[in-house]
Amino acid sequence: MKGWLFTKTGVAPKLIEKEDPKPAKDEVVLDVKAAGLCHSDVGALEEESWMEIITAAPLIFGHEAAGVVSELGEGVTDFEIGDRVGVAPINPVTKETIGYQRDGGYATKLVVPANQLIRIPDGVSFVEGAAATDAGMTSHRALFGVGQAKKGDKVGIVGIGGLGQFALQMALATGCEVYAADIAEHARDFAEKSGAHGVAKDIAEFADKELDVIVDFAGFKESFKSCLKASAFHGTVVLAGMGNTTLDLNVNDVILKELTIKGSNGGNADDIASVYEFFKKGSLKPQITTIPFEDIGKGLEKLKNGEVSGRLVAEINPD
Repeated sequence: MKGWLFTKTGVAPKLIEKEDPKPAKDEVVLDVKAAGLCHSDVGALEEESWMEIITAAPLIFGHEAAGVVSELGEGVTDFEIGDRVGVAPINPVTKETIGYQRDGGYATKLVVPANQLIRIPDGVSFVEGAAATDAGMTSHRALFGVGQAKKGDKVGIVGIGGLGQFALQMALATGCEVYAADIAEHARDFAEKSGAHGVAKDIAEFADKELDVIVDFAGFKESFKSCLKASAFHGTVVLAGMGNTTLDLNVNDVILKELTIKGSNGGNADDIASVYEFFKKGSLKPQITTIPFEDIGKGLEKLKNGEVSGRLVAEINPD
C-alpha cells in the first residue's frame, strides 16, 4: 500500500510504500476511495503543540476517509466485503482518532475498528462520503446537536467556508429561515445561490430579525460580538470556530437577552449518517474540489496558503 507519512511538526509529509495492513479482531480493512484534507492537518504541520495529540507519529496522516470494505477481521458481522462506508474519525470506545493516534486515511488502504464505519447510501459519492466525516459531521452537531435548530427557527450562519456551507444548506433543507454572514464576496455569493434569506458581511446587520440560533464558524472577537447583537431574547450562540482563542463578552447582551452560549466540538457517527441523508436527498451541494492521491502534499500547501474554497478531497483508487 501507499500512504502519506507524517513524522513531526515542520516536516512535510512524504509518500511512502509499506506492507498492506491486516485486520485484528473487530477490525476491517478498507480500500480507500477518497480522503478529505483538513486545516487541522495544516496546523499539525506548523504548530509544535499538535505533537501532544499525534501520539503515534510517525504515522499515516488523514482523518477524513471513505472507501470499500476489502477484508474482515474476526468477529465482524455488521459489514460485508464490498460495503461502501465512511469512517467516523474518533473511535467511540477508545477515543483514538485516525491520522493522529493510529494510521489514517491518506492511504490506499486503511485498517479501522468496525464500530467507526457508517454505510454510504446509494447515490452518495465517495468524495461526498469523505467530506461528510469531518466538515459535515462537525457542522451538523453544531447546528442540530448543540444548537438544537429546528424547522421554523431563524438561524444565523457566520463563516460560509468548508463547515458553514454544510450548515447553511442543511438549515435551509430543514425549513429554517437562514441568514448568512461572511467577509468574503465569493462566500456571500455561495450563500445567495444556496437560497439564504439574507446575506451580509456582518451578522449584526440582521439584529432586527432576532435570530433564534447562531452558529459562529469564524470564532473571532468581532464575529462573536455581532452574534450577541443579532440574537433573539432567549437565543443560542454556538461557537464552532476558533479564530481567536479568547473573546470579549458583552455581559449586557447576555443578561438582558438571557442568552445561551455553547461550544461545539466534532460529532459522531450519527451526525455523519444524517449528513449522508441530506446528500442522498440532494439537499447538500457544498463546494468540493478534488485532487489526485499523489497531490496530497501539494493540496495541504494550497490549504495553508488559503487557495481553497469549500472542501478539498483526494480521490484514491478511482474505479
